[in-house]
Amino acid sequence: MSSARPTDIPSFAASQLTLLDAELQAELSETNALLSSHTPTTLSRAGLAILNLNVSSIRTGLGGKTVVELALDPAVVTKGERADIPEHGIRTGDIVAVQEQPAGSAKKTEKRELAKKGAEGVVLRVKRENVEMILDKEDVDVPSGGRLWIVKLANDVTYKRMNQTMTRLQKFQEQEYSPFIRVLFGQASPTPLLSDLNDPSSPLHKLEWNDPTLNDSQKEAIKFALASREIALIHGPPGTGKTHTLIELILQLLKQNFRLLVCGPSNISVDNIVERLALHRVPMIRLGHPARLLPSVLHHSLDVLTRTSEAAALVQDVRKEMDDKQASIRKTRNAKERRQIYTELKELRQEYREREKGCVESLVRGSKVVLATLHGAGGYHLKGQEFDVVIVDEASQALEAQCWVPLLWVKASKLVLAGDHLQLPPTIKSLNSKEARAAKKDDKKSKDKKPKPREEDKDRDGAKPSLKPVADNMTLETTLFDRLLALHGPSIKRMLTTQYRMHEKIMRFPSNELYESKLIAADFVKDRLLKDLPYGVKDTEDTREPLIFWDTQGGDFPEKTEDDDIGGKGSKGISLGDSKSNEAEAALVKLHVSNLIDAGIRAEDIAVVTPYNAQLAILSQMLKEAFPGIELGSVDGFQGREKEAVVVSLVRSNADHEVGFLGEKRRLNVAMTRPRRQLCVVGDSDTVGRGSRFLKSWMEFLEEHADLRYPNLADVYVDERDGG
Repeated sequence: MSSARPTDIPSFAASQLTLLDAELQAELSETNALLSSHTPTTLSRAGLAILNLNVSSIRTGLGGKTVVELALDPAVVTKGERADIPEHGIRTGDIVAVQEQPAGSAKKTEKRELAKKGAEGVVLRVKRENVEMILDKEDVDVPSGGRLWIVKLANDVTYKRMNQTMTRLQKFQEQEYSPFIRVLFGQASPTPLLSDLNDPSSPLHKLEWNDPTLNDSQKEAIKFALASREIALIHGPPGTGKTHTLIELILQLLKQNFRLLVCGPSNISVDNIVERLALHRVPMIRLGHPARLLPSVLHHSLDVLTRTSEAAALVQDVRKEMDDKQASIRKTRNAKERRQIYTELKELRQEYREREKGCVESLVRGSKVVLATLHGAGGYHLKGQEFDVVIVDEASQALEAQCWVPLLWVKASKLVLAGDHLQLPPTIKSLNSKEARAAKKDDKKSKDKKPKPREEDKDRDGAKPSLKPVADNMTLETTLFDRLLALHGPSIKRMLTTQYRMHEKIMRFPSNELYESKLIAADFVKDRLLKDLPYGVKDTEDTREPLIFWDTQGGDFPEKTEDDDIGGKGSKGISLGDSKSNEAEAALVKLHVSNLIDAGIRAEDIAVVTPYNAQLAILSQMLKEAFPGIELGSVDGFQGREKEAVVVSLVRSNADHEVGFLGEKRRLNVAMTRPRRQLCVVGDSDTVGRGSRFLKSWMEFLEEHADLRYPNLADVYVDERDGG
């Protein structure tokens, strides 16, 4: 048992509300600063806006909402060419505004006026030639003069739901705390398991597995989750088949006739489970904005089921009538007639909603498995419904307040969390704002005056000084998974130990340092190399090594701080603040990638990742055109992904041996566990090795076990010039 003391629920909820508010403010101020101080062209280059649009159609969508379709203004399309929207970063599910497009020279006041006349909504679909959005308000007029643009806004909707949830928790009376909730706050201990899971007399001993290929640690985790009364944590290190294990768990729970609510922080995490369950013909309902679902998941979605079920026919005729009215509003210019049609539309909407609600309720009530994002589980469809078990995948990527959405708005008495708290937590903007960084610096200064900590103490919380805590050192980075583990200790968790992704040499360091040396490489992956890829790769010194370290020590590859824009071609950043870059290191990455491609490796099997956005911008310029198909990304954005070969550019190289947020071991853990057959690390062991105990061990490990290479600056740049 852990000795952590029980948590006071109202003060926990109050701290969460304070932290969530700070986070929302950080997000809003960042967005507002970008929108007001940059021209539309800059915002479009940064992927935050799409310019030169016109309304191409308006129709009625799910819930009687208005759907607006926008396409490129014909005036900007060259005759005879396809009217494809240029590259942009706006995704399905983003919150956006559609407004008249301001001129590049427009003053802030003009921009504000145009913004006031605009309409806000959610992106429903993004296609090559158009974008569809669902409007928030029913009777706003979409701007129709001149050219329009859509611009991405901060997402305050999820905050509203988390706030409602925490406010509700804060107001709970003592008598409303169920035994389950008491366990989640350490006011009661989890019920001990009835028997040893491996005892032949235990009913769990005779489980019939749907998937005979499960390994022992996966079976153990499933039995443990079945036997636990209130909470079970399934800890899935990289490549250990966490989702695979959850699918078997869901099938076993269904055999016991339980009703399940399955959630994840993102749509993709939930859709992944829907796709895999579909293979087992599990009848289920996927709640969620149709816009945000994968096409393969749509026929399980409530949106489609409300159109195809028997109850749906009643809903459809009203929808058709509404579409006709929408069309006639656009045709009529007479104000009185328009008002009349608006009134009729309002009544139709009311009727539509009533019918749709009845249809939805009968569908949801009849379903044994309901899947939704954590946020989506707070929708009106589920309020007050009863479930036997709530399962949350990717729980280490979710804010704790998000996890309470399904726990408070539905009735449930058991929770299974699956995740890996040793990979990156959710991104928290309020921890990285200017004020927060200044606070960290002050904190660091005052720490420097104190006696130096012992080496073994130093790394306990990573090398990252944390902000002053609100209560009991809580920040939004502390997830429910982390908190429960601290509260009840490892007895509530089972770890998956066989990994199916990485060559043994790539796995060894993270296993030793972070996973108690418990990871085992499955037989078919432990020796696999790039030269064994099935499409004919040459056997070279670059394709027969699973672990390569280009050590740039000696100061020939110095980093640079980017205070200004690295605008221009290929850059996604607007102002990259004080992000770091290292051009010579990027040239070395290019050299290594060229060698792999020359040996026959396909560009799409290679990824280059780096912790710094400024470095990403330089790598894009060097690699994107030279090697079409190669994937470039930030470490944070690459969580959950894998590639045959991964090159990691560490960037930091300076006389002061400063490593910044490279000292966050969870970030490095993500970077070093993405590859299947080769990890190539490019960095300065001299700088990096002094950053923390963890970094020192890593550099020593690489020096001993990797194929060690010392680049010569002249060779790197000669190759760069020859190769263009």
